[in-house]
Amino acid sequence: MDYDYNITIIYTIDTSMKTILNIKVDKEEKEKAKQIALQMGVPLSTIINAHLREFIRTREFSVRLEPVLKPEVEKEILRRSREYHSGKCEKIKFATSAKEARKILFSK
Repeated sequence: MDYDYNITIIYTIDTSMKTILNIKVDKEEKEKAKQIALQMGVPLSTIINAHLREFIRTREFSVRLEPVLKPEVEKEILRRSREYHSGKCEKIKFATSAKEARKILFSK
């Protein structure tokens, strides 16, 4: 994936000990990260610096791929769960094979 956007971190404290880091990131991801940082009450550069210090200290990084549902999907799952537990929905059919699953899915 090619990124045509740059993020610039400008340090204002003791510029003799600081530097500017230019990295290319997706514009939408930068804005999302900036908003989250603002909600936390810190500038995005503080988050990035913390990660850089941790990387230097541990010489490792981790990536988590914890799924996050879209709000509308989560709302629908909760609605259907309540419906199921209240007994207001039809009996759920379970398949024991792929062939049976296709039959159930495409029968409606």
